[in-house]
Amino acid sequence: MAAKFSGDLAITGNDDADHLLNNNPLALLLGMLLDQQIPMEWAFKGPYTLLERLGELDTSQIASMEPSKFESVCKEKPAIHRFPSSMAGRIQDLCQHLIENYDGDTEKLWTDSETGETLYNRLIALPGFGAEKSMIFTALLAKRMGCSPPGWQDYAGPFADKTPRSVADINSQESLTKVRAWKKAQKAAGKTKQD
Repeated sequence: MAAKFSGDLAITGNDDADHLLNNNPLALLLGMLLDQQIPMEWAFKGPYTLLERLGELDTSQIASMEPSKFESVCKEKPAIHRFPSSMAGRIQDLCQHLIENYDGDTEKLWTDSETGETLYNRLIALPGFGAEKSMIFTALLAKRMGCSPPGWQDYAGPFADKTPRSVADINSQESLTKVRAWKKAQKAAGKTKQD
């Protein structure tokens, strides 16, 4: 496992936002949380938008903010998500979970995971993370961030392969285009990202 958190994810079209994702564990986790029902670029740019509005991206600060105040930060134009109110609540729940279980240190989620099973179980226990999101994030950590505990492939499922099927496979504009084209073809064929 990597001692220093650093990756090569390139998804937002904004160098500063991508830099944040590749160097800030909380930003990466929040981007994954936001990645549903909106374009990937918008989801993963959300943490950078929050950083700009809050001045820092801090687990304790976000968890302790008055919910209506944090919601207004998320709803400010441009909103961080298509459903900014519900996502504001999920972000605060996630940060509270990180404080209660990892002393607010997001990176402990994976640096302390000795196996792929442990990592996956920690991810699926997060508020807002279901089975597929946990598999994708396991693959993202391994493929883009250098965090690949033994057995991670078993818990990343189909997202561990070389098919350009998710954010875990994006490290350039070209790879983003390939993932988008693959997803479109799957949808046209009536298949899912896991097929």
